Amino acid sequence: MGKIAFVFSGQGAQFSGMGKSFYDSVPAVRALYDAAEEIRPGTMAQSFTGTAEELKQTVNTQPCLYLASVAAMLALQENGIRPELCAGFSLGELAALSCAGVYTPIDGLKIVMKRAELMDKAAHAMPEEPAMAAVMKLDPAKIEEICASINGVYPANYNSPAQTVISGVKSGVAAFKEASGATLIDLPVSGAFHTPYMASASEGFAAFLDGVSMNAPSMPVYANLTGNVYGDDIRTTLAAQIQSPVRWQTIVEAMIADGVDTFIECGAGKTLCSLIKKIDKSVKVFPVQDAETLAAAVAGVKGE
Repeated sequence: MGKIAFVFSGQGAQFSGMGKSFYDSVPAVRALYDAAEEIRPGTMAQSFTGTAEELKQTVNTQPCLYLASVAAMLALQENGIRPELCAGFSLGELAALSCAGVYTPIDGLKIVMKRAELMDKAAHAMPEEPAMAAVMKLDPAKIEEICASINGVYPANYNSPAQTVISGVKSGVAAFKEASGATLIDLPVSGAFHTPYMASASEGFAAFLDGVSMNAPSMPVYANLTGNVYGDDIRTTLAAQIQSPVRWQTIVEAMIADGVDTFIECGAGKTLCSLIKKIDKSVKVFPVQDAETLAAAVAGVKGE
């Protein structure tokens, strides 16, 4: 059997009720949310019963989704399943670093809260309404070419051979759609993430991280910024990620080359599982977001 990797969901995967199943059934998750509630009152209400509009707001999305991801990780660990390496998509990278022991889950929440605050501020300072959209079945090189000819839109996430996300101002995304004729799927986010519009957030986050204590990762963690395993520059890499494209396809290919044949998506939804299958159909994928999907993943991994 090959290696097991945990991958952690990114912003846009959130839904009302995320984390509740594990809160109700896993003592370690209950302790996590109870501690989070002391730091950020109202987090459980937003996570478990919040509206789609409420959860779309960056300052709410990121802390709630981070906790849902860590909750799934804790539930898997309670069932004897642990990763040998890990990665996260955008926000999910902060959960991946927690999984690798770089900081505690609660310290990670504090980091996520600051990241969300800075990114929300940068989004509100944009010249017009932000937008992000997944471009389907168009070559990434062509997407880069079209973006270069339009003001205010950039390639943001290189997700799979068949999907690249663009990000920027709403008019720029609309102009891209007209110029390309491609099928676009709008994403439920409130900022132009992973573009130069996030430069102020990236700079502010770098300054904040200078004062944060971090440990060396206990396992390989793959960075969105480079597509490779993190080196010693965790703070610099995390800060730069905010205004730089996510190299998800590169990460998945590198993890498979390093021996991974089983990916478990921790958090909300199953977007990463879908993307991973588009990159390599031969690997096994399991989404874990509640007790039912947890049971299926445990049975699948243990061969039950």
